[in-house]
Order: sequence, then structure tokens, then C-alpha cells
Amino acid sequence: MNITAVKSDTANILITAKIDNATIEKNINKIAKKLAKTQQVDGFRKGKVPVKIIKKMYGKKLQQEAESDIIGEIIEYAKKELDIKNEDIIGEPVFKKYEKNSDGIIDVEITLSIKPTIQLEGYEELAKDISYEEPKVDNNEIEERIELIVEQNSPYKKIKEDRALQNGDQAVFDFVGKIDEKEFDGGSAEKFELIIGSGQFINGFEEQMIGMKMGETKDINVKFPKDYQSKELAGKDAVFTITLHTIKAKGDAKLDEDMVKRLLPGDESATVETIKEQIKDEIKSEKLLKLYNEELKPKLVEALVEKYEFDLPNNILEQEIDAQVNQKAQTMSEDELNEYKGNEEKINELRESVREDAKNSVKATFLVDALAKKENITVSDQEVTEVIYYEAIRANHDIEELIKYYKENNLFPAIKMGLIEDKLFQKILGLNK
Repeated sequence: MNITAVKSDTANILITAKIDNATIEKNINKIAKKLAKTQQVDGFRKGKVPVKIIKKMYGKKLQQEAESDIIGEIIEYAKKELDIKNEDIIGEPVFKKYEKNSDGIIDVEITLSIKPTIQLEGYEELAKDISYEEPKVDNNEIEERIELIVEQNSPYKKIKEDRALQNGDQAVFDFVGKIDEKEFDGGSAEKFELIIGSGQFINGFEEQMIGMKMGETKDINVKFPKDYQSKELAGKDAVFTITLHTIKAKGDAKLDEDMVKRLLPGDESATVETIKEQIKDEIKSEKLLKLYNEELKPKLVEALVEKYEFDLPNNILEQEIDAQVNQKAQTMSEDELNEYKGNEEKINELRESVREDAKNSVKATFLVDALAKKENITVSDQEVTEVIYYEAIRANHDIEELIKYYKENNLFPAIKMGLIEDKLFQKILGLNK
């Protein structure tokens, strides 16, 4: 068996080999002998089954296993020949050729990809060319934020006038839900408090409550969404009998000492000015984060990609091209997709059109990984969970369900990578001091 292993470049290896019949037969015999010791065949004692019987029984399977073992030996030979460690290999081997010629010899070409070698000197200097002005916060922005905070923290008070329930009111009511005239679990409550317009209940529920008077009982009809978390209720029509007890409306409020105490419990020295300073810092941080995401981060990524040249693992590059092609395909009409079906030339044109972007994306990923290790940037599982937690709050999702979704779809690594990237870039840009 002839094996040749060469480095195509610093990130890719080409292995060529010719597997002759003798090598395959030798491996088949070795596997068959081992199998003969454990197989139980009628007419033979255990461990005494002739090899030729085993070969007859498992011929095709033995052939496949023998060839597979030989491929493993070829790859191990290449790794030893080129001094490649297992931890340096990225992804799985890719077969470029596996053909049996007329002489029975199998011609094999395999590519291996390894971690690229990156010389990281000088990246600190890139930040000097990315200038920005420190975001400013004016008094109007602070006052607008204060009005919002006061509105959000104003207590609800029972109304005295005889009026109907309005959007934005807080309703205190009893409800009983039925499907096909039968009550269902979790479909009833007493003295439940709901802010109308909050979207806490399913679509149509809160809207139908508008106009009710205190003491009124009313049936409302709703339909549970098809993707509702409870499969027993998903897509079902339901009737809720509602009895409205109390209507509460937001009372007048202002940022005074009492509200300061509610906003900053435990801080006895806090004043209205303390709140204003915190709001100012908060708005400034928001502006800086927006500037970072929309301007500074893209500039730094572009500068890094432009500065460093290194060989990329071909299998990773091809995977990224696949991903970008798939993204483009999702935006195409059915007619556009039909133009690509069976048209290899057109598909190759599409792949080439995204190659440069894919190359830059892969380069950026390896640079972030290498720089993060150099700068000792780490992200804990707790930090990842906190990101999901705040996302759930913002989107009004169930936290446990969202965490389960991320785990099932293996999205934790992507979130962690994003956090590592932001920590790294903000450190290079001097934003996290």
C-alpha cells in the first residue's frame, strides 16, 4: 500500500493512497479471525468456527470494515508523518476520491483540515485608527426617561367614577374558561389582576374586555394559537365567562422622595439627583452600545480581516459557503429556485459569488478565537444563561422554555461565542474600562 501525505498549505493536508487487494484481504482475514472466536454458528463449538465460514456469512460487511480500518490507518500514518496532533484537526476527513480501478486497486484522496497558524502581532494598534466621539446626553433625554419611569412606577388606584374599562386600565376580575362547555385545567381564577393591552393573555381576550363595567359578567370567545404551549388547548376554540369586580387606573405621580425610595430600596442616601445621574449613565451606555454594534465593531472586524493573512481550513470555508448559499435560497422565489435545480453551472456561480464574504467570515471567527485566548477572555455558563434570561423578559417568553429551546437546538455555543467576541472587541477598543 502506497501512502503520500503533503501539506497543501498550513491549514490543509492532502493524503493520497493506493490500496491493493492483498492489503484488503489481509485485513479481512484479521477481522474474520477475531469474529470467529466470538460467533456462535450451528454445527460448530463457540470459538471454533472456521474463518472461511465467517467470511462466507459476513463477506460484504467484512469488506466494508476492512476498508474502513485501512482508511483509519492511512489517516494515522499521515498524522504521524506530518506530526499532526488530534486536537489540531478541524472537522471530519473529506474524501475527494475513492475509486476501484480495473486491477482492483482502490485510489484514495483524502483532505484533512487543521487549525490555521496566525501571527497576532499589532492588533492593539488597530483601535487607534477607529476614532469615535463619546456619546452625550442632554437634559431632554433625561426628562423623557424620567417621565417613562414615573409612568411605569405609578401605582394603580381604584377609579371612583362610573366608567367602562379602557386600554391601559388594570382589571380585577374572575374568569372561568370552557372548551366544548367543559372547564379545563388552568382556565379559571378569582380576583385576577390584568393590565389591559399588556398582551399577557391570548389574542382577543383583553380586547373583548374593553367596555365592561364594574360588576358586569360577560362571555368572550377566543381561539388558542396552533403553537400554544399546551397541546391539549392548541388550536381550540374557548369561551371565558368574565366577572369584572374593579377597574384601576394609573394615579398621578412624580419623581419625589417616596418614588426614589421605591426605585432604590436600601439606599438611604439616594435622592432625585441620584436617579437622574443613574439615568444619564444608562442612556450614555445605551448610546455607546448602539455605536459599538453599528459602527465600531464592524470597523474593527474589517480592519482585523484586512490586516491578517493566513490559510483557511477548506472544509470550514466550504461549510460557510453552504450556509450563505442556503440563506440566499431562503429569500428566493419558487421561480428563482427552479432556475438552480439541476443547473450545476448556475449553482457554482452562486457559490463563487459568496466565497469572499464566506472567507472573511471564517477569518474573523478564527481571529476572534485566537485573540480571545491570547487576551484570556472567557465567558461562563452563568453569563450565557443571564443573556437568555433577559431575552426572555424582553420578549415576554417563558424562561425555562427558552432555555430548553436553546439547548435542544445547540445554540449555547453561538451565544457564548458572541459574548466572547464582544468582550474581546470592547477590550481592544477600550470600551470596558
